Amino acid sequence: MTFELVPNLSEGRDAAIIDACVAAVEASGARVVHRTSDAAHHRSVLTILGDGETLVDAAVALAEVAVARIDLREHRGVHPRIGALDVLPFVPLGDATLEAAAALARRAAERIWERYRVPSYYYGAASATGRTLPAVRQGQFEGLAGRADAPDVGAASHPSAGAIAVGARPILIAFNVDLATGDLAVAKRIARIVRERDGGLRTLRALGLRTGPETVQVSLNVTMYHATPLYRVVETIRALAAERGVDVLGGELIGCLPLEAVAASADYYLGIA
Repeated sequence: MTFELVPNLSEGRDAAIIDACVAAVEASGARVVHRTSDAAHHRSVLTILGDGETLVDAAVALAEVAVARIDLREHRGVHPRIGALDVLPFVPLGDATLEAAAALARRAAERIWERYRVPSYYYGAASATGRTLPAVRQGQFEGLAGRADAPDVGAASHPSAGAIAVGARPILIAFNVDLATGDLAVAKRIARIVRERDGGLRTLRALGLRTGPETVQVSLNVTMYHATPLYRVVETIRALAAERGVDVLGGELIGCLPLEAVAASADYYLGIA
C-alpha cells in the first residue's frame, strides 16, 4: 500500500538544511515528489511517497536532521510551531486505510522518541480523542513546558527541537491567499469569518498572518476539498477583502493537491473541466 508523508519543518531560509532533509528521506528509500519553503513563515513542507515501513524510516531519518540542524530557541517566523520537525502527518492513498496510516504515525513517534528523545502529541486519526492540529499547537514551542497535557509519546520536550505533532489524516489542500494591506487585523478578521470553528465554511481552517510591511495572508487548510471547493474559499475571501477596500494579490499552493480539485476550479473559472 502507498502512503503520503507531508512533514512540516521549522526552517524556511536555509536551503542547505532542507537539502539535507531531502537527502536523508531519499536515502531511506522514500521518494520526495515536492518541496516548498517560505522565509516569512520560516517553514518548509515536503511531500513524500512510499510504502508504510519506508515512510516510517523516512520520518525517523528526517527527525535526525531536524534535531541536529534546527534550533527552535533561535527560530522566529509567522507560522505557529511546536517543534523543529513540527508536523508529521501520514496520509493513506489508493486502497490504504486511515487506520493503517494511524498505526504508522504511532510507530514513527515511538521510534523518534526512543532514538532522539523528542516527544510527540497525536492528532487526527492517530489520536484516541480526535485531537485537532490547532489544539496541539496551542502555546507553541515557548509554551511546551507549561502545558497541562502530557505528550502521547515521551516526556519532557526536547530543549532545542521541542515536540512533534504526529497524525494521520485524509488528503488536504494547504493554500494561502495574499492581501494587499499591511493591516494584520484584516487578515485575522477574514480568517475568523471563513473558518469552520467560528461558524464559517465547512471543514476549513484559517489563520491571519503578516508576510511583509504591506502584505498579510489568510493561511488555509482545506481539510475536505469535496465539501469546500478551493474556488469557493478564494472567492469568499476576495469578497470579504473587497468589503474592506483590500485587493487579493494572489494565491500560494503549499505542497500538492488532487487533480480533481484542480479540475473543479478550472471548471469554475474557465469552464474547461
